[in-house]
Amino acid sequence: DVLICNHLLEHVADDRRALGEFYRILRPGGWGILLSPVDRSRAATFEDDSITDPEERTRIFGQYDHRRIYGRDYGGRLREAGFEVREIDYAARFSAEERRRYALPDDWIYVVRRPL
Repeated sequence: DVLICNHLLEHVADDRRALGEFYRILRPGGWGILLSPVDRSRAATFEDDSITDPEERTRIFGQYDHRRIYGRDYGGRLREAGFEVREIDYAARFSAEERRRYALPDDWIYVVRRPL
């Protein structure tokens, strides 16, 4: 009925295969939240499995065990798997002072639904 995936896909070798499996197991009409770090300044996701040195991975991907940096195409990847997607910039609803006070990150929320 519900799928929660919190900061996992950036670690998975074949994220498209994982998304396909998420779609397969979610019942029609089911919904989920699929969170990953997304660099909104990038149009497209960057991935390069030839980078294996942990220090270099940390420098490029932000963490030694990340395999990619998602760009603004993240929602599109979710749609490619078959999901309906809502991309929510929830922090934009708050003032700069509220964002600072509540330590709100710039992350967006990605809500997916498997069509009936």
